[in-house]
This record gives sequence, structure tokens and C-alpha cells, in this order.
Amino acid sequence: MQSIPVDLARLGTMTCIVAPEARLANRETGEVKKDREGQTVFTVGVAVRQEGRRASIIEISVSGEPVGITEGVRVAVTGLVAVSWAMGDRHGMSFRADAITPAPAAAPTASAASGRKSGDA
Repeated sequence: MQSIPVDLARLGTMTCIVAPEARLANRETGEVKKDREGQTVFTVGVAVRQEGRRASIIEISVSGEPVGITEGVRVAVTGLVAVSWAMGDRHGMSFRADAITPAPAAAPTASAASGRKSGDA
């Protein structure tokens, strides 16, 4: 499998649409997947929207439970890589990140900061 770094600056806004869930290593037994250090691997469903384009939905795996990530929260992703995979006649792309955190709140605009509404004098 080859890891391909993803240019996060080109992705646009990212919003959590599926809260973090522990990834299963074995669905039959319910065994939870662990990384090399023994931390539980979580998946987070993220909607990615570039300016003026429709959204794409990706699942991102991350070691350790992301704190403060719930559905509807804008997120910041660190160290995102795409990994191509193939198993028999199946193939695809998966995503892994070093961290997923709540995105910093956007700074208010000048008119919102002053408490004025459009048309106020």
C-alpha cells in the first residue's frame, strides 16, 4: 500500500457528519482495531466542500478518540494521507490522519462585531 500526502489547503471546509466510532477489526467478534502502539483506531465521517463545488464524503481513520468532535462540528485535520488498497478483485482509497480536532471559530466580520445589522444607522 502506498501512502499519498493530501494537500489540506486545497480541500476547503470540512465538517463532521458521522461522530467518531471505534473501528472494528472483526465484525463477528466485535474486536476493536488497535494501532501499533495499542491505541484504538476511530473513524470519523467528514464532508469536504471546496469553494463553489458540491461536497464529497470521506471516512478518516485516526488513532485515539478525537476530543470535541460531534456531528455538525467543523473540523481541522492534521497529517492526512490517502492510501490505495486492493484485496482480490476489490480496490479503493482510504484516508488516515494524525489528528482530527475542532476547527478554530471563524473571526466575526466587522459589522457583526459592532453589533450592527444591515440598514442600521
